[in-house]
Amino acid sequence: MTEYDILKKNTAKISIFSNLALIIIKFIAGFISGSVSIISEALHSMSDCLASFIAYFAVKKSAKSADKHHPFGHGKYEDLSGLIEGVLINLAAIYILYEAINKIITGDFIVDNIYIAAGVMFLSVVVNIVVSTILFKVAKKTGSIALYADAEHLRTDIYTSLGVALGMILIKFTDIHILDSIIAIIVAVMIFHAGLVLCRKAVGNLLDEGLPEDDINKIKDIVKSFKDDGVYEMCKIKTRTSGPRKNIVMVIYVKGSMTVKESHDICNRIEACLRTEFGEVDVMIHIEPKCNAVI
Repeated sequence: MTEYDILKKNTAKISIFSNLALIIIKFIAGFISGSVSIISEALHSMSDCLASFIAYFAVKKSAKSADKHHPFGHGKYEDLSGLIEGVLINLAAIYILYEAINKIITGDFIVDNIYIAAGVMFLSVVVNIVVSTILFKVAKKTGSIALYADAEHLRTDIYTSLGVALGMILIKFTDIHILDSIIAIIVAVMIFHAGLVLCRKAVGNLLDEGLPEDDINKIKDIVKSFKDDGVYEMCKIKTRTSGPRKNIVMVIYVKGSMTVKESHDICNRIEACLRTEFGEVDVMIHIEPKCNAVI
């Protein structure tokens, strides 16, 4: 297990413990106040916590080395984790929307102990800012989509918790209690959008969608930088993402008089540049001779 794998596992544990604590205090505050928006936030945190458990399992599983049944490694576990987390977010959003609309229909708007409710929401904002910042930082460093998905979970929680907290204060000063259900509906829409974004990213990776155009251009620029060493051009490239790893397959034209050892050395140098640029990558380069050309 690499240093990055250990870092990802420990970061996922931080997310799990913070979510468990927030679930407890949100449910307590929700039942004391009778606020559907706070109970909705508690349910949101439950989906966050489940997502954190899934992320922990995914980063642990993806750290396993390639074997005969998984010759390309286990990185897709992280992509699958991201898809499951996105679906969980959407299910939580649908349930919150149902509860909020039901409150409006039944006319059950009364919210009590507003200051306690608002205080819990502000605490949730602070905790999630700290934890999501850590998750985003580690996700970027390690290329982990599972941790990125978990961080996105928590980032939506920041905005929704802040909205609920401000809504509680607004209810206190206006005495318009239906605002609680209206805020819950807005929260549900924001959560659902975040879930769709995560699902889209995870499905793209699971279906071997290619790297973004910016990354492709970076790869081309790296190959072009070896022009003086006998590399003419890159004539074909295939890319995909598997969990934290990027897979790159390319065909390049080189000087026809180049020896096998010379072309092999250039391939090693290109691969080193790609790893410097992209981090964890698996690279396969096929050499084609181009005899009648001058660089």
